Amino acid sequence: FIGEPGAFKRTYNRHDYSMLPPEPTLCEKLTDAEVPVVGVGKIADIFAHQGVPENIHTEGNTDGLKKTVAAIKELERGLIFTNLVDFDMLYGHRRNPEGYAEALLEVDGVLPQILDSLGDNGMLMITADHGCDPTYPAHTDHTREYVPILCASRRFTGTVDLGIRESFADLGQTVAENFGITVPTGNSFLSDLSAAL
Repeated sequence: FIGEPGAFKRTYNRHDYSMLPPEPTLCEKLTDAEVPVVGVGKIADIFAHQGVPENIHTEGNTDGLKKTVAAIKELERGLIFTNLVDFDMLYGHRRNPEGYAEALLEVDGVLPQILDSLGDNGMLMITADHGCDPTYPAHTDHTREYVPILCASRRFTGTVDLGIRESFADLGQTVAENFGITVPTGNSFLSDLSAAL
């Protein structure tokens, strides 16, 4: 925080002090398999700096999107894991639907650039770690709606409905299968995505 008492402002120097994961995470398993893992935003903090050998600091969504595109262009193969913190910190918890909507439009505007940067073999997966409805009036905590899983690739020629998944772990298992490894939980939907090819 910066500023005077009663008028403090948040900065992008926030750190999350996470507990060590109780077992190896997807990021650790990828790193052990020599698959590059790059965190953009506060990814390393979320995972207690386990399995994220390279983490790129960001100053909000705009900077995070720019640095994500740059990281994609630098990496031939691997996982780039980006956290766009403004959705949570500035708009969701602050109950600011107008700011949230503007941030969504900004991401939408950058999606073609991200997909072009990924080339023919890359895949973009968009999700969230929890619900944070900016219109919910009762409190400013996390809300309980389902989170999205959107997948896109230049190779997709059609669409497929992944349905409501039994677990958020399905996304991790899908990423793991894509790189030829497995994690203890989740059901991969990688073969389901082949219907969009």
